[in-house]
Amino acid sequence: MSTNNPFARLPEAASFTVTSTTVTDGAAWSVEQYSGLSGIPGGKDVSPQLSWSGAPEGTRSYAVTVYDPDAPTGSGFWHWAVADIPATVTELPEGAGDDTGSGLPEGAFQLPNDARMARFIGAAPPAGHGPHRYFIVVHALDVDTIGVPPDATPAVLGFTMAGHILGRAVLTATAETLA
Repeated sequence: MSTNNPFARLPEAASFTVTSTTVTDGAAWSVEQYSGLSGIPGGKDVSPQLSWSGAPEGTRSYAVTVYDPDAPTGSGFWHWAVADIPATVTELPEGAGDDTGSGLPEGAFQLPNDARMARFIGAAPPAGHGPHRYFIVVHALDVDTIGVPPDATPAVLGFTMAGHILGRAVLTATAETLA
C-alpha cells in the first residue's frame, strides 16, 4: 500500500467532524460497500450513511467524495462524487448514491465516477494487491453551487473546489481482496 496523502498538495482547510453508522474510521468496509457491479461476490455498491457537524462559519454548500489513492492506475480511483449539497443538509442516508440519487437532497447531483457511472460504486481492489484506503470526505464550500456540469469528472470537481474549500471532514475506510 502506498503512503501517499491525497490532501498533501491541496490548500489547507479547517477540520470538522463526519461520522457514519455504516463505517468506522480506519476500519474495513462491510460487504455492502464492495462492488457487485465490478464482480465482487456479495458486493452491493451501497453508499455509506454520513452525518457531519461543526463546519466552518460561512459554509454555503457541501460536496462529498470517496477516493481510493491506492488503485493501480497512476491516478487513483474516484468511487463517488456529489456536488451542490445545500448548507442546511448535514446527513446523507445509507444508499443515497444509488442509480437515481434517491437519497440526495434537492439540488444536489452525482458526477460520473471513474467507472463512468453517476452513482456510488463500491470497493473492488484487485485480488492480491493489498489493502486499499478509501477517503470519504465532506468538503465545506463558500459557494451555493460549485458550477461544474453534471457530466464533469470528480477530478474537475476537485480542481474547481480547491479555491472554495473552507473545511474538510474525513473518514477513511479500507478494503482488500485476497488472492
